[in-house]
Amino acid sequence: MTTVLILDDEYLVADILSFALEDEGYLTVTAGSGKKALEILDRERPDLIITDYMMPGMTGVEFADAVRRRESHQTTPIILMSGAQAYLGAARPDLFVEVFEKPFDIDVVIDRVKALFPAVE
Repeated sequence: MTTVLILDDEYLVADILSFALEDEGYLTVTAGSGKKALEILDRERPDLIITDYMMPGMTGVEFADAVRRRESHQTTPIILMSGAQAYLGAARPDLFVEVFEKPFDIDVVIDRVKALFPAVE
């Protein structure tokens, strides 16, 4: 089963994404900070990461840089979601396979995840 790590300090956003992805057959793990997500990373070994940009402690770009420094996650796809800072993620195609602006269309996000990892029925 495909595991998706969802990183967002807005718990409602993380929960909405989590429930929507679980309804599609994905396993999800959530974290509210980059530090917590880095702790989860090696334990859960997610196939995909969805991260917010603005969070306490580190930005989504800083988090993605930290992920890329880990040998076991150098190729893990990362999707960035952001309000006003989406352009910063778009400028880093080396880090992000996709950048969505908030507010996002959940169906578009789900379609992109399915394109990356077709769900197992």
